Amino acid sequence: MTNLASGLAVKLQSNRISPMTRTSFAFLATVATIIQPLAATAQQAAKRPDQAAFRELYKELVETNTTSSVGDCTKAATLVADRLRKVGFTDRELTLYTPSERPRDGGLVVNWAGANASLPAMLLIAHIDVVEANREDWARDPFKLIEEDGYFYARGASDDKAQAAIFADTFIRWKQSGVKPQRTVKLALTCGEEGTNEHVLNGAGWLVDHRPELMKAGFAFNEGGGGRTAPGGGPETLGVQVSQKSPRNFVLEVTNRGGHSSQPMPDNAIYRLAAALTRLSTLQFPVHLNPVSQAYLVQAGAMRKDAIGAAMVRLGQQPADAAAATLVAADPSLNPLLRTTCVATLLSAGHAANSLPQRATAGVNCRIAPGETAEQTKAAIEKAVADPEVKILRSAIQERPVAITPELDPAILKPIAQIGAKHFPGVPVIPTQSAGATDATYLSKIGIPTYGIPGLWNDPASSGTHGLNERISVDALYRGRDYIYDVATHFAMR
Repeated sequence: MTNLASGLAVKLQSNRISPMTRTSFAFLATVATIIQPLAATAQQAAKRPDQAAFRELYKELVETNTTSSVGDCTKAATLVADRLRKVGFTDRELTLYTPSERPRDGGLVVNWAGANASLPAMLLIAHIDVVEANREDWARDPFKLIEEDGYFYARGASDDKAQAAIFADTFIRWKQSGVKPQRTVKLALTCGEEGTNEHVLNGAGWLVDHRPELMKAGFAFNEGGGGRTAPGGGPETLGVQVSQKSPRNFVLEVTNRGGHSSQPMPDNAIYRLAAALTRLSTLQFPVHLNPVSQAYLVQAGAMRKDAIGAAMVRLGQQPADAAAATLVAADPSLNPLLRTTCVATLLSAGHAANSLPQRATAGVNCRIAPGETAEQTKAAIEKAVADPEVKILRSAIQERPVAITPELDPAILKPIAQIGAKHFPGVPVIPTQSAGATDATYLSKIGIPTYGIPGLWNDPASSGTHGLNERISVDALYRGRDYIYDVATHFAMR
């Protein structure tokens, strides 16, 4: 880490880095010095009484089915509210909301007034809905929390009920300790984050549109941070998600008068659509970096000892370096960091085996880089397709707002790093940009800068998110809980 700090300081000499990015790099160099390796890694302690209580909350939340098909977020939110009442929270501080159009998609907002009303409120937000899980596909019941060989298995064990339980548990621990927060602290447990169709209602979006006063805050901590397991156990990095791409779905549509299949016509809807998709497959958006992605490239690249790592550092310093961009983009995991991406994900055509198709459609999923718009993306698709007979339509899948990237604020990131040095000695704190999207996109509509808090991590070889036999290590959950509690407490109590 000492070399990394020195390297970042040297790189700041380049006059091709913007003042904002130069400030970000300087801060990261300071952070790198703060979190130099200490002597030993933490060992998992025997389960403490407070961990046992947390496990019961976590188990109850995980074992409450909250899938969009048959689940009930309203029930899950009510169970958490009951636990909060038992430790002293009042009905005035607890808001259980239920959208009339989706009565099972309810959630909970906690508003605990702080001693100093002049301080901006802090919001902790997590979603309690989960993606579908078929029992016949899983080795274990996906809606039973099973601890086995050092892992917790269940749907939602990682995404996002681990963090939802930790946030709720944090409020319980604060209340039980008898302390009063200095700033107002809020907790939002919402439904619908995993929604991928027009029938799912996003709870964070609903609150922003219908009850914005419940969500109003100076800053928020959300999912999206974390990292992956290091070879020796524990987290490899503490990633703080600061920016994220915005998803947009488009539909390419070709219509035709059709006819009998015994009389093929040159103008075939399927062929025209296929040709359009072939052209679309070659579309590469230009490199579009921001202070967060630049900082990530420099710091993460310096940790690597290969040509791609060196190229990452060069590109982070000099976004116009085309050779470095080409080398970095060759890594499929890094290319989305550099630019907007669009990819065909759905196909539908024809109405009968013996008829020429009257309609052919393709769904195209785009992930828009921060600073770009859906209109710019659509225009790029139209240019690539280059066929006026192919319509570019908006999908019926619910749209998120375009994310707004908050600043690399030392007042937020420095305490995260300092507390990280206590819990995870020697593990670097790195700002990240997610290729996916979270409910932070909705919070940005009302001006709340949102950060994906680190602390939890997943084994990259296992199914940590959305996958079959989803799991999280017991060590990650308990150590992450302690870290997140300390981070939240730091901001709540001052």
